[in-house]
Amino acid sequence: MPLESNARIAKELARHGYNAEREAVTLLASASDSAAVVESVVDRAPADALRITADHVRAVTDDRAATDDRTATDDHAATDDHAATDDRAATDDRADPAANSTAASADSTHTSPPNRNGNEPASEGLKEASPVETGGSSSTTRAASNGETAGSASDTTPDRTDDAPHHDPDLRELTVGNDMTGRSTGTGAYSDFVRTFRDRYERLSKVLRGRVNHRPAEAIAEMPGGSDAAMIGLVNDVRSTKSGHWLIELEDTTGTFPALVMKDKGLADLVDEILMDECLAIEGTLADDSGILFADSLHFPDIPRTHRTGGADRHVQAALISDVHVGSDEFMADAWSSFTDWLHTPEAEPVEYVLLAGDMVEGVGVYPNQDEELEIVDIYDQYEAFAEYLKEVPADTEIVMIPGNHDAVRLAEPQPGFNDEIRDIMDVHDAQIVSNPATVTVEGVDVLMYHGVSLDEVIAELPEEKASYDEPHKAMYQLLKKRHVAPQFGGHTRVAPEERDYLVIEDVPDVFHTGHVHKLGWGKYHNVLAVNSGCWQAQTDFQKSVNINPDSGYAPILDLDTLDMTVRKFS
Repeated sequence: MPLESNARIAKELARHGYNAEREAVTLLASASDSAAVVESVVDRAPADALRITADHVRAVTDDRAATDDRTATDDHAATDDHAATDDRAATDDRADPAANSTAASADSTHTSPPNRNGNEPASEGLKEASPVETGGSSSTTRAASNGETAGSASDTTPDRTDDAPHHDPDLRELTVGNDMTGRSTGTGAYSDFVRTFRDRYERLSKVLRGRVNHRPAEAIAEMPGGSDAAMIGLVNDVRSTKSGHWLIELEDTTGTFPALVMKDKGLADLVDEILMDECLAIEGTLADDSGILFADSLHFPDIPRTHRTGGADRHVQAALISDVHVGSDEFMADAWSSFTDWLHTPEAEPVEYVLLAGDMVEGVGVYPNQDEELEIVDIYDQYEAFAEYLKEVPADTEIVMIPGNHDAVRLAEPQPGFNDEIRDIMDVHDAQIVSNPATVTVEGVDVLMYHGVSLDEVIAELPEEKASYDEPHKAMYQLLKKRHVAPQFGGHTRVAPEERDYLVIEDVPDVFHTGHVHKLGWGKYHNVLAVNSGCWQAQTDFQKSVNINPDSGYAPILDLDTLDMTVRKFS
């Protein structure tokens, strides 16, 4: 049975308003007259059913089989012995179309899809090598050289058979942490901001206190000149002097204190990484008048090099995607359908989770003249359309979504999950919709999901070798080093004051998943896998104007047992 049959059946059911289990789609595809069976299943589905199950299909196919048997018996009684023999042979041939289909699949040769260089695999039936990236490769070109897997519906992949394994929901484990949806308390008052930054300082300073013997600002000012001292604080100011040195002013809960980083200390690379409002520790020696600290070393909160990752107890995978942008006239519907078609194949059997890092829709009024690039101009209609595309994903897939800056939520971070009206629109698969950012623990693997608006600011502020759009994972490394997803306040990244700073990376994740910049990049930083997952939108006129060439139609597939990753391209 060709792959297109599964895809066609899934889409036909979606057209009638139903999702479907994978096994149900397989049974329909194996039916001798699948179109007629689909119509019968839809007609006989319970009025309150939201998805078609394998039991619904079997009820129809069993009735049809019984009818066929009675017809065959009547025909047999009306014929002579020779005709009866022929009828029995014909009946034997069509007794189990599913089995015949299975046999045909078994007899056919499994051919792996060609690699991105257009070469056929060297050997038939061998599992393709995973383009797992642990060294930081990010560009599309480098991914191609690693044998990036093609995943379009045109690949010659055999269809799922009836005896294929199916997902066991009892084996799944998924919990969400750091979700602030429904917990927003900020009013925008000055005191709210003070409370947020105080919480940031207290939680990140705890990480640094084990590394330096720090003193509060007011205590350092009282120490005798020439004393060794260390201070932990938020960066209040950083500037260069006429002599080429750097002056850094730190602020804690007691006051501010300046530190001078001499240009001959070998700390220039670290100074280049400093952002306003991040938490930092500086060790050094006080001047004779105790008015300034001469820095000897700088310390970021950072991820421990000894971080040990978790892992699932079985072979199971998660698809990490973002930036679908339904509603844009550049939304790549064909690529999306190729992706969802592939999810119905045996090759995608281990993919039981989809983690979507924001920008489900294109939104309205996000950038100048956006209305000229919209296929769907109403924001609610955009979410209705997105929900229809989401129906193409297998019904038993667990989906977690966070909002992005194009979605219908506040722009200030942290962003709560959607309101009830939009949640009702996107109720497909009972998807979990949580805040941006949030930590999702999937079968023992902690995945920090953050849409990634602050990446623009990090890339703009830091040297190109440390952060760039071509290698977005390096900008993500900086956020991990600072233990905060949006450290700089007052720039392009809007921060909402809350009782606690939900943007702090207090617990070290195993995987850091972002989107927003529409570029594909991945690598490991202190054993943490950082992944920016690209997008599902072709280049818009606005992106052309700001020189953004997106990586579109990619789906990073993460092995939750090993944290290896395969990038598949569907465009």
